[in-house]
Amino acid sequence: MSLLRHHDFRQLWASDTISQFGTFIGQTVLPLVAVTVLAATPVEMGLLTAAETAAFLLIGLPAGVWVDRMRRRTLMMRADVARAALMLSIPVAWWAGALTLPHMIVVGLLVGVCTVFFDVSYQSYLPTLVSRDQLLDGNSKLQASQQVALISGPAAGGGLATLIGAANATIAVGFGFVASWLFLLRIKKVEPQPEREHGRKLRTEVLEGLKFVFHNKMLRAIALAGTTAGFFFQMETAAMVLFLTKDLHLSSAQVGLVLAVGGVSGALGAVTANWWYRKIGNARAIWVSLVAIAPFELLIPLAYPGWTVWLSVIGMLGVGYGVTVHNIAQVSFRQSICPDRLLGRMNASMRFMIWGAFPLGSLAGGVLGELISVRGALWVAAIGLSLCSLPLIFSPIRTTVRTPTPTSVDPAGHEQPAPQGP
Repeated sequence: MSLLRHHDFRQLWASDTISQFGTFIGQTVLPLVAVTVLAATPVEMGLLTAAETAAFLLIGLPAGVWVDRMRRRTLMMRADVARAALMLSIPVAWWAGALTLPHMIVVGLLVGVCTVFFDVSYQSYLPTLVSRDQLLDGNSKLQASQQVALISGPAAGGGLATLIGAANATIAVGFGFVASWLFLLRIKKVEPQPEREHGRKLRTEVLEGLKFVFHNKMLRAIALAGTTAGFFFQMETAAMVLFLTKDLHLSSAQVGLVLAVGGVSGALGAVTANWWYRKIGNARAIWVSLVAIAPFELLIPLAYPGWTVWLSVIGMLGVGYGVTVHNIAQVSFRQSICPDRLLGRMNASMRFMIWGAFPLGSLAGGVLGELISVRGALWVAAIGLSLCSLPLIFSPIRTTVRTPTPTSVDPAGHEQPAPQGP
């Protein structure tokens, strides 16, 4: 049966899509509130954007173990309710004249904690809903939604802030999380209580997931490349709104349009990704896509007020497209070679490393923006992103065309040899 006709999968897909858009729209709207309502400085912007993603660094590893011990749908529903309440506290505080930067930093941090649990949960919940031969199709659809949201969410956030004001835009984000909760509520299949191995310590289970990632040369390369890219991508993100508004003198509406370019190309990347995988192989696309975005990254900080603003637009077009093709390829790849029992911990380990670099990159972007200028911070980010493919190029992935057969691991998390032909 096609997953498009699978009732429970459709509810999960709709919930996850709304949740992902809410996450990335929120990560754009909160900084816009800080700039337009609270007149935040570059350092304050760095603190806020760091708080939004700090949870991946603080609880990313144990979250995978906790998710494996609980019913995933219940955990996702609780996360949605909490995120809705937190986001709706922003406009309430603003209307009351009590909105402060510390309030926004706390909201950003706690929403991030809920997002960690939601994201790790949905990736582990899918096998409960669909058959084994539908997992690849299901993962591809879920990851495509996430990657489109990652690229186009900031554009949507800029558009909402333009239409109804940045503080009011958080209302839409809050109600989006309510909608995500409602779709999860419609899932009919009863989720079994996960089996727990009594006596196993949290530390032991966390280390098992980490060992699996670092003992597999291809997963290790993906993790290193992703961590590097995450650091410099967030450095760029922390500086981007200030660059567009202060350096290029664009209005909120124009900022939304510029960011929308990345969203359009990201959507195109998700639609055409399978074509590239068929042409060059899904494993090869992991590193080729990152190499291809390098020249586009270097165009972004070349923009100045006037016609050269188009350099940033062209840069975002290429980056949005290439990043989406890369992310769908690498997530599907790592899920395909990971044993089912380690999926939660493998995903949590990857998110800890890749997304854990986000707050560090945000802080670095804010500090560099203060010390050497916002444009200087963008140059550092662009150069770093141009080099993030190196761990992949110097790994077995460079000579791998398509996903290898699933890897088997022993109880300690050591990889056993598996054939890797094209």
